[in-house]
Amino acid sequence: MENSKVQLAIVGVGKIVRDQHLPSIERSGCYDLVATASRNETIDGVDAYKDIQAMLGDRPDIEAVSLCMPPQYRYSAAHYALSEGLDVLLEKPPGATVCEVEQLAELARTNDCCLYTTWHSRHGAAVDVAREFLRRADVEIQSAEVHWKEDVRKWHPGQEWIWQAGGLGVFDPGINGLSILTYLLPQRIFVESAQLHFPLNKAAPIAANVSFRTASKCKVSAEFDWRIDGDEQWDIELMTNKGTLCLSSGGAQLSLDGQPIEVPVHSPYGEYEAIYDKFARAIANKESAVDLTPLKLVADAFLLGNRHHVEDFVE
Repeated sequence: MENSKVQLAIVGVGKIVRDQHLPSIERSGCYDLVATASRNETIDGVDAYKDIQAMLGDRPDIEAVSLCMPPQYRYSAAHYALSEGLDVLLEKPPGATVCEVEQLAELARTNDCCLYTTWHSRHGAAVDVAREFLRRADVEIQSAEVHWKEDVRKWHPGQEWIWQAGGLGVFDPGINGLSILTYLLPQRIFVESAQLHFPLNKAAPIAANVSFRTASKCKVSAEFDWRIDGDEQWDIELMTNKGTLCLSSGGAQLSLDGQPIEVPVHSPYGEYEAIYDKFARAIANKESAVDLTPLKLVADAFLLGNRHHVEDFVE
């Protein structure tokens, strides 16, 4: 790809693609968006196909694909693309199961392809500033709390796949908080217990409370809820010997004991610009970037979770 742009295609055209992926691809300068594959949506001025097989059969010039369909459908598309020797970006969460993404990573190594599991929230403007603070030798983390709450009707209107098995339910946004938390903490965390609240008419939870443990016995908890009427809460509070560090607004703002900490100013598409910049570097170096830690924590929450039934969800 010396002195040339990556010939990129998108599979799965929906709201997140139009809101974030397209502006970030355009602003990156590293890609030519040459095709899309989607059952129902197209992008003006870009060749459109109904599925990835038809697209790749007709466009041998495609070098990389960005897979943005629901996670239940990612494995087959990613497997096909990697088998054809293409580099692959996976929107979060990277798949419906841990095992299928691990197998994709093996296939990418075998075929000398790049596989990139994106966690866009890790690129929030304040996240690296918080991480540097927490990694200081004189800072001791005493406990951590994740509060990730929003109105599902506002953020996921009409998205039935998210309520189906493999769609993760409230963990679909909650995994953003876990992706930040696991990036911030210097120690691995493990699920200790979980309370999962399932509407009687849905196969995925609408709320969850998860307790974690660490080797140092640091207390860590997460509270996820889709039943919020009003402003969303996307916050992580870390109690330390130097005060309470609060990462708020999904990683955009930072404060210590209530006093704001200055963070770099990002563009409106900063998180997604960052993942496409990272993908371009990974392609150039032929190095995969696969981190399944957040997805494993969600899987373990389902394994250890106590299931509680709540009232039907009606949109």
